[in-house]
Amino acid sequence: MSEARTGARIGIDVGGTFTDVALEVGGRRFTSKVLTTTDDPAVACMQALEEGLSRAGVGPRDVGVIIHGTTLATNAILERKGATTSLVTTEGFRDTIEMGTEGRPEQYEINIVKPRPLVPRRRRFTVPERLNSRGEVLIPLDEAKLDALLPSLDAAGTESLTVGFLHSYANPAHEHLARDWFARHRPAWSITVSSDVSPEFREFERFSTACANAYVRPLIERYLDRFDAALRERGFRCPLLLMLSSGGLTTVETAKRFPVRLMESGPAGGAIFAGAIARSNRLDKAMSFDMGGTTAKICLVDGGSAQTSRRFEVARVYRFRKDSGIPLRIPVIDMVEIGAGGGSIAWIDALGRLSVGPESAGAQPGPACYGFGGREATVTDANVVMGRIAPEHFAGGKVALDPARAEDALLEGIGDAMSLSLDAAAFGVTEVVCENMASAARVHAIESGKNADDRTLIAFGGAAPLHACQLADKLGIRRIVIPRDAGVGSAVGFLRAPIAYEVVRTLYQCTNDFDPGVVNRVYEEMEDEATRYVRFGAGNEARIEVRRQAYMRYQGQGHEIVVDIPPGRFARDSAGILQDLLNRAYRRAFGRDIGAIADAEIVAWSTTVRADPHPELPAGASGAGESPEPAPEERSIFDPASRSALSFRIHRRDSLSPGHRVDGPAVITEDETATVVASQFDALILAGGEIELTSRSRRPRD
Repeated sequence: MSEARTGARIGIDVGGTFTDVALEVGGRRFTSKVLTTTDDPAVACMQALEEGLSRAGVGPRDVGVIIHGTTLATNAILERKGATTSLVTTEGFRDTIEMGTEGRPEQYEINIVKPRPLVPRRRRFTVPERLNSRGEVLIPLDEAKLDALLPSLDAAGTESLTVGFLHSYANPAHEHLARDWFARHRPAWSITVSSDVSPEFREFERFSTACANAYVRPLIERYLDRFDAALRERGFRCPLLLMLSSGGLTTVETAKRFPVRLMESGPAGGAIFAGAIARSNRLDKAMSFDMGGTTAKICLVDGGSAQTSRRFEVARVYRFRKDSGIPLRIPVIDMVEIGAGGGSIAWIDALGRLSVGPESAGAQPGPACYGFGGREATVTDANVVMGRIAPEHFAGGKVALDPARAEDALLEGIGDAMSLSLDAAAFGVTEVVCENMASAARVHAIESGKNADDRTLIAFGGAAPLHACQLADKLGIRRIVIPRDAGVGSAVGFLRAPIAYEVVRTLYQCTNDFDPGVVNRVYEEMEDEATRYVRFGAGNEARIEVRRQAYMRYQGQGHEIVVDIPPGRFARDSAGILQDLLNRAYRRAFGRDIGAIADAEIVAWSTTVRADPHPELPAGASGAGESPEPAPEERSIFDPASRSALSFRIHRRDSLSPGHRVDGPAVITEDETATVVASQFDALILAGGEIELTSRSRRPRD
C-alpha cells in the first residue's frame, strides 16, 4: 500500500482540547481547528476533515494520503481505560514490573508514591523456563505448564496477554512458542510478546513496554478500524498513515501491532514541523515551543533535526519528574512536556501561592470563558482578561468567548483569595505558567549538555505565539520565529514526516574482544526488518536512507550514550574506530573522555530506515489570500514587560507581505492563533511567511 504521489495531502492531529487539520494541495495549504470530542475523537476528526475539504474545494477522491496522530493510547493509560491485561513471565520474576529500579523522583520523600503497574499482581502469572544472557536454554518451556495457566487466565478476565520471559532479547524462541500456543487455544485474545515490542536487555523496561502495548492494543485496533471504515464510507480511497513517537510514519497494520509507538505521535509532529522551519531558515540551533490547550512541549532542534531518545515515561505520579512514571523503551523524540496549556487551571496551593496546572479544563468543560460550564480560572481566561485574545475571533470565530465569565473566574479563584486586582491576577497566571515553562526548558537543555539562551525559539500551537515573547525574555533568547499556520503546527508537521521505522537489538560487544561477523549479521537482519515496514508504506520505488547507531559506554559504567555509526561493514580493526567514536561523543556530552583508562563496550545496536521526506512546501504557499493591509486597529492590552496596559496595534497576518515590519507593542492575528509582539520586540515578515520577532535589547549574534 504505497502512498499516492499526487492529490491533496491531509494531516489530522487530535489534541486534548482541539483537533487540527492541515490540507495541502497545488502548492497551497488550508487549515481547520475544532474542539476535540473526548468521548469519540473520530467525530471531531471527521468534522475538521470536512471543513478542510470544503475550504480547499476538493473531494475525498482528490486526496492522496491522510496522516493521523492521536493521543488515544496515552489517554487510555492515563485514565486506566485499556484492556484487561494479564502477564505470563519467567518463574521468580512475577513482580518485576512493580519492583522497578532504584530511581526516585523525590530523593528524600519517605512516603514516596510509585506508579501503579498496568497489570496488577492478581493478573501476573509465571511458568518454569529459563534462558541465559546468551540465549542458551537452561530450563525448557513445557507446554503443559501453559495449559495449567488457562483456568487462572480465564478467571482473571483476560482480554489481552503479555508474554515476557527473561533474556528473550537474546533468543525469542520461548516467547514465540508461548504466543503460538495461546493463539491456538484462545484466538480471541490480543497477544503481545516482549521480544517483538522491545528486544533489548533490562527486563523491567522491556516487560513494562510490552504490558503497555498489550494494554492499549485492543482499543487502538478498534479505533483505527472504525476511523478507517468511516473514511472509506465517506469516499476516501487513499492510504491512512499513522505518526509515530519517533517522528516517522507507519501503516495502520503496523500501528495496530505496535500501538505503544504512538504514545507521543502528536507532539512528535510538532517537533518535525520545527525541524522543517529550522532547515528552511538555516537555524543551526533552535528550541521548539509547542503550547496547545492542555500541555506545552519543548524540544531541542540541532542542524534541523529534533533530539531523540530511546526512553520515555507515561502516567507520571509526580508530573514532569523522571522515574515517577511507567517507563517505555521505544524510539521517541526527546522533549519535555509541561502541564501548561491554554486550559491549564490556576489555583492557590496550601501555602497560599499561585500555581498553574498540571490539571486542565480540556475541551469539556473548558475554560470559564468558553461558557460550557467551566468555573475555574485558566490560562486562556487570563489572556482574555489581559486583552491578548479577541473574544469574537477565537478559533476562527467557532468559539464565542465570554470575557465576563473569565473575569468572574479570575476574581473568585485568584484575585479575592490573594487580594489582587483583576489585571494583577491575570498577569500573575501568565507569569507563573511562563516561569514553569522556562524552568523546564532550562533543565532540559542542561540535562542534554546544551544551552537555551543561544537558540532561536520556534513557537507554534494555539497558545505558544501568545506567550513566546514572555518566555523568550525569561530564557534570555534573542530571536523568535512564528511559522505560518502556527496554530495547527503538529498537523502540518505530519505532512513533513518521512515513512520510517527503527529496530534495536541488544548484542554485547567490547572493543577488546570485538566480533565483526556477528555485528554485521545483526545489522543486516535489522535493516531487512525495518526496510520491510518502510517499503510496505512507501512503495518499492521510494528511495530509502539507512541510519545506524550504537548504545555505548565505558566498561564499569551503568548507562549508555548514543553514538552514530558510519555506513559499511565492520572489520577486525573496527574496534579502534568504535573506541574513537565513543571518545568523541563522550567529550561532546561531558567535556572529557576516559578512553585512556577504559575500553568501550556496546550493549545495543540500532538501524533506522526511512523513505525520502516529503518536499518542503514552496515559500509563501498558503490558503489565505494576501491583500493590502488596512489601517490597523488598536486595543488596550496588559503588557508584561511594562506591567501596565498599553495600546497595541492589531494586524491581520494574511495582509502582511514578506519584508513588512511591525514594531511592538502589537498583535498579529490569524484564524488559529495570535502572535503578541511585546513592547520590547519588533517583528519582520520573512520570505517564507514566517514572523521573526527580535528583542530590541538583545539583537541576534552574527
